[in-house]
Amino acid sequence: MKKRAYKKVAVDILFEIAGSFLIGLAIYNFALPARFPMAGFSGVAMIIYQFTSAPIGLVTMALNVPVAILCFKLIGWRFLLRSFRCMAISSFFMDYISPLLPQYEGERLLAAILTGVLGGAGYAVIYTRNSSTGGSDFIVMAAKAVRPHMQLGTITFITDTLIVLGGGLMYRDFDGVVYGMIVAYLLSVVVDKMFYGLNAGKVAWIVTAHPEDVYKAVDRVSARGATIFQAQGAYQLEEKKVVMVACSMKEMFQIVKAVKKVDPAAFTVVQEAAEVHGEGFSFTSVAE
Repeated sequence: MKKRAYKKVAVDILFEIAGSFLIGLAIYNFALPARFPMAGFSGVAMIIYQFTSAPIGLVTMALNVPVAILCFKLIGWRFLLRSFRCMAISSFFMDYISPLLPQYEGERLLAAILTGVLGGAGYAVIYTRNSSTGGSDFIVMAAKAVRPHMQLGTITFITDTLIVLGGGLMYRDFDGVVYGMIVAYLLSVVVDKMFYGLNAGKVAWIVTAHPEDVYKAVDRVSARGATIFQAQGAYQLEEKKVVMVACSMKEMFQIVKAVKKVDPAAFTVVQEAAEVHGEGFSFTSVAE
């Protein structure tokens, strides 16, 4: 058990290192030279950096303490401890590793796109290990705990928008506000696509007169279970069966192909499933 626990911690740290590297790259090497009014405590730290040259990572950590205390009861001490560890890692990368790399000084639009994509990927990687970089993340996770039906990207976009508008007033740069909103939007989209994509899948609804043959074909190519419903055709009122199958995205092609082979007359509807939970599917949780 201890060996398994140590292995999990080691994997968590590796993911936090990878996420922190991407976040540091997005903020220090792309957003900072483009003077975007960034969201989160990193955005506040960037404003302070412009006036005092204080290390962005260190200032971000200092701003986290009061928010962590306020959100402690909602997010729990385990999540809080993991977040403090991740904060230390991300601050180190922001202050010591990112400055070793060249800063991008090209088109601001391209810098905004790269900031949003790299930053979103970094945050999503960290979220998948049930951790965060603190700051506004604590607010996001606390809001997620109170309103679990809301998606992380939606909550992030709302909080980021408010901070970006405040930063834009400080910079007095309208174009910067627009670019900052682009960054906030891309970041939220990438977080949702990467984070919820881990639990995403496909659902096939197969209307057939040969449900046993269809299920055997599905089991053969994907080893997935299925649910059979009783149905009736509306035109001729014929009795039929509907086979429902949930699977991963890469398995659906094989399932559809196998169904066509065993029952060419089958009517198949394939849908996107934002999240699939249960036996045979992995589940990524957050703030627990």
